[in-house]
Amino acid sequence: VQLQASGGGLVQTGGSLRLSCAASGTKCLSAMGWSRQAPGKQREPVATILSSGNTNYADSVKGRFTISRDNAKMTIYLDMNSLKPEDTAVYYCYCIRGGTYWGQGTLVTVSS
Repeated sequence: VQLQASGGGLVQTGGSLRLSCAASGTKCLSAMGWSRQAPGKQREPVATILSSGNTNYADSVKGRFTISRDNAKMTIYLDMNSLKPEDTAVYYCYCIRGGTYWGQGTLVTVSS
C-alpha cells in the first residue's frame, strides 16, 4: 500500500484546511486515519474512519475536524476548521491492512 498525503500549508488561527490521502497498490479495506506529530512531541492519533463509515476523533479535535473517505477513489480527507496554533504538526495518514502503512506526512502550520 502506498499513501500520498497532501493539502498541508500555512493558515492563520481560526482558518481551515483540507488534507487528502490517496491510497494506491492495494485497497485499505479496514481502517484509515490521520495522526500528527508536533515538534518535540510524540505522534498522536487524530481521527480514524472504518470501512463502515464509523469515525473516532481525539478529544482535542472533536467538533472541529471531520474525517471522510471516498472508497471508489481510495482516498480519505480531513477537513480541519477553527484551527489553533496547537494544531501545528506534521500530519500523517495511515492504512491498517494486516499491518499499518504510513504516508509521508504533510506539514500544517497555524500562525497566531
